[in-house]
Amino acid sequence: MLRVSKLTDYATVVMTCLAGAGNEVMSAQLLAERARLELPTVSKLLKQLAQAGLVTSFRGVNGGYRLARAPQSITVAEIVTAMEGPIGMTECSAHRGQCGHEAHCGVRVNWQRISHAITAALDSVTLADMVKPPPRSSATIPLRVAAT
Repeated sequence: MLRVSKLTDYATVVMTCLAGAGNEVMSAQLLAERARLELPTVSKLLKQLAQAGLVTSFRGVNGGYRLARAPQSITVAEIVTAMEGPIGMTECSAHRGQCGHEAHCGVRVNWQRISHAITAALDSVTLADMVKPPPRSSATIPLRVAAT
């Protein structure tokens, strides 16, 4: 099964809490409460998100965190990359030279195509989109079915 890690999922939750706060600086404790996550987990997430330039930290009595940019300019792909590294379905689709079979592999190019499609999908959803309430109708994602 393909899925993001729990930390990446939690990072998205924390980022949506920050997006909902506007320009308000929020403490790690308050973020943990709003996200309903443990403080050590939130602190770890915030450190990685700050290193990636997605959140800005402020020291002092009224210190805390806020988004480094507007929610509509931060993509889900950036959050995933901040937490997990480059997006790639296989090692060779994210990094060249990682596999001894690379020179004669017949599927590498297709894995790269798939990785690019996933990256494009994640890039098309912003943090502002993630904050919006879900649509009322049960929207479905169209799937291409192979002919039999």
